[in-house]
Amino acid sequence: MADYETIRTVGAGARAGARIDEGLRAHMNKVYGLMSVGLLLTAAVAWAVGTTPALMSVFRNVATGQMTILGWVAMFLPLIMVFAFGAAINRLSYAGAQLFFYAFAAAMGLSISWIFIAFTGISIAQTFLVTSIAFAGLSLYGYTTKRDLSGLGTFLLMGLIGILVASVVNIFLQSSALMFAVSVLGVLIFAGLTAFDTQSIKTQYIQMAESGDQEWLGKSAIMGALRLYLDFINLFMFLLQFMGNRN
Repeated sequence: MADYETIRTVGAGARAGARIDEGLRAHMNKVYGLMSVGLLLTAAVAWAVGTTPALMSVFRNVATGQMTILGWVAMFLPLIMVFAFGAAINRLSYAGAQLFFYAFAAAMGLSISWIFIAFTGISIAQTFLVTSIAFAGLSLYGYTTKRDLSGLGTFLLMGLIGILVASVVNIFLQSSALMFAVSVLGVLIFAGLTAFDTQSIKTQYIQMAESGDQEWLGKSAIMGALRLYLDFINLFMFLLQFMGNRN
């Protein structure tokens, strides 16, 4: 009888583990799917605005590169939306959260549309390809590694705050040395965040999978997509400072 109970317990545990593994794969596919759609939307908006002088002139003087008032609004809008999203996620439905994410992706496209007048199209495409390969490798590492990356969280967050402050300050200083330093640190920090966030998304799912809260799991996929989306975009923008050929 004891052996039978042991076998039954082991069998039940194996089935539960299999369900979690299957659910985790579906969850991560949803995260990457949402992220990919967000990136495509960002790219489409950025290209449409950045390659249309009449639209670009609304946000930036094409000749001098100076931003208009609407340009400043467009630059800081994604940051405002990220904080608003984090505060409102629990009050939004899954459909509402998904719509907000796509609206944020469109706003980000508007915010970075200037790259199409600052850099050549070829260098933008090359940087996007390099970013995609690097991101895939880093995210795969975060998903498969047995090493606990949680200890990196505080360090990476402090670095993120540091480069955010330095970036805002450099808008006014226009220091090439500071820009170079920020770009180097930015690449390193967002490379680390890509692996860290991937492992964190995986861990959160495993911890909550047994709850069966589909609403939470759906919103969790959107928040995970947002985290990885931001990692990708920022990694791309910092790499562009090194790889981009300016017009």
